[in-house]
This record gives sequence, C-alpha cells and structure tokens, in this order.
Amino acid sequence: MAFKRIFICLCIFLTIPQLKAQVSKVTLSGQVISATSGQALPFVNIVLKTEKDSAFVTGTITNELGRFSLPDVRSGHYRIECVSLGYKPLQKPITVGTLSPFLDLGEFRMADDSQNLQEVTITGQQAEGVDDKLDRKTFNIGRNVSQSGGSVLQALKNLPGVTAGEDGKVLLRGSDKVAILVDGRQTALTGFGSQTSLDNIPASAIERIEIIHNPSARYDANGNAGIINIIYKKEKQEGFNGKIGMAAGLGALWVRKENLPDIRPQYRNTLKLNPSLALNYKKKKVNVFFQGDYLHTPTLNKNEFVDRYYDSGDTIRQQTKRNRSTNVVTAKTGIDWTFDESNALSVSALFSSEKILDRGDEPFFNAKLTQRNRLWQFLEDELKTTVTASASYQHKYAQPGHLLNIGLNYTFHRENEQYFFTNIMPDFTGKDAFKLLSDENVFDFNADYIRPLRYGRLEGGLKLRRRFIPTNMQFFPGVATPGVNSAIDSLAGGWADYKETIPAVYGNYVFENRNFEVEAGLRVEYINLRYDVNPTHPTYHSDGYTYAKPFPNVRFAYKIDDHNKVSLFYNRRVDRPNEVDIRIFPKYDDAEIIKIGNPALKPQFTSSWEAGYKTSWNNGSLYAALYHKRINGTITRIGTIVPGSTLIYNIFQNAGKSYNAGGELVLQQDLAPWFSVNVNGNIYKNTVNAFSVENLYPVKSIYSAAKQTLTSGSAKVSAVLKGKKTEVQVVTIYQAPDIVPQGRTGYRFSVDAGAKRQLPKGEIFINATDLFGTLVIRKTVYGDGFHYNSRDYYETQLVRAGYSFKF
Repeated sequence: MAFKRIFICLCIFLTIPQLKAQVSKVTLSGQVISATSGQALPFVNIVLKTEKDSAFVTGTITNELGRFSLPDVRSGHYRIECVSLGYKPLQKPITVGTLSPFLDLGEFRMADDSQNLQEVTITGQQAEGVDDKLDRKTFNIGRNVSQSGGSVLQALKNLPGVTAGEDGKVLLRGSDKVAILVDGRQTALTGFGSQTSLDNIPASAIERIEIIHNPSARYDANGNAGIINIIYKKEKQEGFNGKIGMAAGLGALWVRKENLPDIRPQYRNTLKLNPSLALNYKKKKVNVFFQGDYLHTPTLNKNEFVDRYYDSGDTIRQQTKRNRSTNVVTAKTGIDWTFDESNALSVSALFSSEKILDRGDEPFFNAKLTQRNRLWQFLEDELKTTVTASASYQHKYAQPGHLLNIGLNYTFHRENEQYFFTNIMPDFTGKDAFKLLSDENVFDFNADYIRPLRYGRLEGGLKLRRRFIPTNMQFFPGVATPGVNSAIDSLAGGWADYKETIPAVYGNYVFENRNFEVEAGLRVEYINLRYDVNPTHPTYHSDGYTYAKPFPNVRFAYKIDDHNKVSLFYNRRVDRPNEVDIRIFPKYDDAEIIKIGNPALKPQFTSSWEAGYKTSWNNGSLYAALYHKRINGTITRIGTIVPGSTLIYNIFQNAGKSYNAGGELVLQQDLAPWFSVNVNGNIYKNTVNAFSVENLYPVKSIYSAAKQTLTSGSAKVSAVLKGKKTEVQVVTIYQAPDIVPQGRTGYRFSVDAGAKRQLPKGEIFINATDLFGTLVIRKTVYGDGFHYNSRDYYETQLVRAGYSFKF
C-alpha cells in the first residue's frame, strides 16, 4: 500500500508542469520561419533585453536554416525581439529561471501581423555554495586554503555540512552512507555504493566537489545520505599549458598520549610529500590532458586506547597503535576529440597504485596495568592497484542542448594484502600469517538522452552494470612453529565469489515558469546478487538476494521573488552492502575485537523528505532546511562475545528501523570587501528502534537492544581574510555526541588555519590542522555481558607548505 501511494503521488506530479534543476548558464535556441510560406528566415536579428529598463543583454542573427542560439544567459526577467526587413517585429516578456542549461523556444513565425513570441526559461550561474535548486552545494577546492596540499578526505572535512566519521569516512547529516563519484561515475577507487580511499586521493588533482543531498533519478539509487561528486581538473585552453606543484608537510609533532608499557614508539615528525603535474594541449578539435600526483604520507594512522569491562568482573585495558607508511601514485590521462559540430568522443584512463605498510602494536593489560596478558604485533603489507578506462560518445542534434550520450566504463581493482602476526603470551610466543587476494572487475554501460523543452527539459536513460569479485583468503597458522598456539581461525579461509548484475532505467521531467518549479523522476533498478562461498567454511554458506524496486524523486519549488525560494523534496534510495561488508573472512588487525562480514546482510532502504528555503542579498545568502529520513534494515556492526571468552566479534547486521530528523543552516556573508564568513549548523535527532539480531560467527548468539534516541549535531565556522594577492582562512569545527545502534560516540572539536599568496605565475601556501590538538574520536559500546570505552589519539596535527607554478 505504501508503494502504491508513492506511485500515485508520483503520477500526479508528473502531470503538473515541471521545473528544471540549476545549472551555471543557459543557452536559448529556436528557429524563425515565414508564417505564410513556412520557409526558414535567415539573417533575422534576435535581441534579448531586460524587462525593467530595456537594456541590451545579448543578441545574434539566424543562420541559413533560420536557427539561432543565445548562450550564457543568466536568470532574470527579459523581453526577446525578432526583427527582419519586410516582417513585423515580434516581442514578448520572458522569465528566465535557474534550472535547465538548454531551452528550446520552438518556432517563431514572422508575418505581416504581429505575433507574440513564446515564453522562455533560462538558467543562472552555479556559484560556489548552495545552488538555486537547493539540492546541492558546490565548492572550489582551491579556495579551501586550510587544507591545501592534503587529501580529498581532509578537504571534505572542512566543507559545510560534512563531518568526520570513523575508519576514514565522512558523514553527511550524521550518516556515513554516502555514494562517492569521480567525474560523475562510481569507480573502485572510491567504492561502488560506499566510500573508500578518500584519504589517498590528492586534493591537488581536484577542481571542485559537489555535495548532493537530494539526487535526481538519473543518479544511481545508492547513498541515503547523499552523493559526493569529485571532479578532476581538466584545462581546455588553446595551445600547450600546465601546472606543476610541490607540497610538503610534517605531522605527529608531539606525543598526545603516551604508549602503554613495553611497545614500539609512535611515529613522530612524519614527513609528507605531494608533487603534482598537470599538462594540457588543445589544438582545434583535439584536447589532450594529463594529471599526475605522488602522495607520500607516513602517519600515526591509529592510536586507540580501549578499556573493556565484563559482567564477570574482568577488566582489560588495551592500546591499538598503528604506524602507517603510504605511497600513492595517481595518474589520469585522456583525449577529447570533436569530429564535427554534432559528434564528439572522449577517452580517458585512470591509474592508481597504493602501497601500504602498517606496523601495529596491541598490548593487553589488567585494570591496574600491573600485568600484561598479551602483546599482539602485526605487519600489514598491502598493495592496491586500480585501473579505470572510460569512453563516452556525444551526439548533438541541431537544437542546442538536445543530446545523446553513450558511455562505456571498465574498472579493475586488485587488493593484494598480507599480514604477519606475532602473538606474545606470558608463557609462549606464536606466529601466524594470512594472504588475501581480491580482484574486482566492473563493466558499466549507460545511455542518456536529453531533450530541451520550452519550459524545461526531458531526460531519460538506461544503465547496465556487471560486477565480479573473486576473493581468496589463505591462513598460515604458526609460521615459525606450525600449528602450535595459533591465535587465528584457519578454517575460516578459502574462496568466495561476489557476482552482481544491475540493469536500471530512468526518466526525469523538469518544468519552470515565473513562479513555480517542478521536477519529477522515476528510476527502476533490478539487482541480482550472488555470493558463492567455499563449501568447507565452518559457519557461512552461499547467499544473495534479488529485487526490482522503484526509486522516485519529486521536487516542487515556489519562487517568492528573485531572491527568495522555497523547495520541497522527496526521494527513495537504497544502500546495498558492499563486498567487504559481507566478506566471510575474519580480520585480525585487532586481536580481541575482531571484524567479520555477513553474507546474509540485506540492503537498507531509505525514504527522505526535505523542505529548503534560500534567500540572498547583495553580499550574502542564507539557506535553511528541515529534513526527515526513515530507514528500513539499518546496516551496522553488532558486537557479541562467546560464553567463557573475552573476545568480541563485530559483525554487520540489519538492525531494523531507524530515523533521522533535523535542520540545517548555511549562512554566507561578505562583512567587508576583505572579510567573509561561512557559518554552517546542523541539529538532528537520531532514533534507533528496538531490535534483535543473531550473530552466527564463531557460534550463534542473540543480541537485543532497546530503543535509543539522542539529539546531536555539528557546527562549522569558516572565516576568510582577502587581500589583493593574499588570502587567510580559519575553520572551527564542532561535532556533538551521537548514537550508534550499540552505543554512542563522543564530541569532537578542532581548529584549522591556512594562508596563500598569489604570484605572477603561481601561488604559495602554508596551513595547519587541529591547531590545539583537541580532535579525539571517542566511543562507548554496550553489549550483552560487556561494555567498553575507546579514545583514539591518532595523528591530527599537521603543518603543510607548498608552491605551484603555471605555464
């Protein structure tokens, strides 16, 4: 019944004249013909004037086919005129909106009698910040001075509406279920339907970042919190040009919390290096580009102190210290070839090689630190290789903005991981190891059709994805003394194959007039997922799921005037478990809080409602939103213990229903020509209903939780001082305590600052993160028979400087 109601509402909205989403600038097009003969009229003067004072805006003449186009028209109220010798002038008032990049004005028939010209809608420039559609925020990475020279993850943390989560993830409005796109596409570099490796993409390679809270139907349906689109730099200037840069940094400047006794020292004064090179050559119809980056980042990746308390009376105090050395080489190259005015082909390739060496220490002590129960040491040697190849063809019809886009994408991602463990107990020392090899192969085909209309546009398309990931885990218990005192479950290894097929179709219709905007779309996805497991695995067996689901989106907006707009949104989205979420092999980077996937894990579905309001004035703008999300099948890790043991097994589960409701505020204001401020606040109430789940590994156990509710939020203030050639930025971030299905996180606070100066052919910068060393990840987890508190004092303080030169 719920689906029927949604479908009926969608059909009703589709019958209403609809509006288009914001774009930067709009191109108007049309054709002028004779009303009597029907023949095209060449060399007709087309003039666009302002409605208020008849000031000239732009103009052109029709070609030999009677066609014309007016590019780069901003939003506003206009009058369009057609003038030709021997014909009566035509003119009519026009309202230019903020949604479609191309508008088809249709035919203009000129005759002896006057005729009104048809009404036109145009789009305005998408500036940095909240766009006019109120569905996204766009940010130029070059303006994020306090994080210049860092990674994409570090840059994201300073953007309005984004906060930091655990395990190198970002949160949008308190949720880490964020889909990450690279140039509008999902890749293995950042994860399919999830987010990975953001800390290993240099920000120097990125032009801008889009944060989309309410995606339309043309986007894949995954990511209930929204989409982050990372757009690589690509110059298109005529001739040969480029940019070379070098950034260096120093982290772990001091020891924030001393080690527990008798383990290897923490990384100190870690040197970061990030050389980058961008080259571009454009001549006539061909544009060739290259972007290369090297990222050398040794870091204190983790320094977590955990106190575990058991109902039996046992107390265990542990530390997980991980010294990480990472070297990443990233290169993107390609060619854009415009055959003629109607056809173009783009081919590109991206290569990334990420080498990680982790040296970890985990001591386990009694409550008073007088007795060490265990020392767990490990060396992780991991190589991640990603290759992405893309080809896209575009056909432009005679009408500007009337397009057919066809794309083919292939991604290969290899994860080659080895762990070597030393298990030092009071009366013996054991050695173990494992090797994991995972090859991800993804084929994508997509076709998109765009047809401009008089008051908006029509979009439609299809997509087909085939994804195959064979994995093989080999455990080697007791490398030094085979089979003796092994701390790992060697029977839980073997092979597992992940197979995913997703066809999808979508349609989207947009309309806009002087006062109203409507956008409605429907995406239908079918998924067939199979997870085949080694039949000798002691716990898990082959599993998977199949579904066909509709994912509608609707937006209705009312333009109060040129500076005030209200929008209402609805969309439905899905978060499918990623392959690592269902991976059946236990991971031992923590010897006593062990992570493992769950092949029985199912998708979580989210319905979202939002109301947004934006007002702007000469020197600033204010954006406010109220939102509510309802999530079915909430995906989270649940920790349980085996009777008689203190080991905790964290396994992904579907924890029933949860809710997220709150409000967001973004204020941008130029207080003076040399000083501007951006204030972002987010307050939300998280609710997790009572639930009960069954963990199967290593033995069956039931966990039940009562309903949890907590009001949380975040605040971020960015202040910028601007001179003629110098810019200084200070960013202050606060994140309030929040809940997870089995506990809660603590507050976080940090201050970042940076400065840059423009040079004749480049720029220099210097910045520092977490100036006062206040950023600590805090968490409390409650389980049956235990609870624990953790504090992670990982490397947060970092000083960087860099120089870039343009030629």
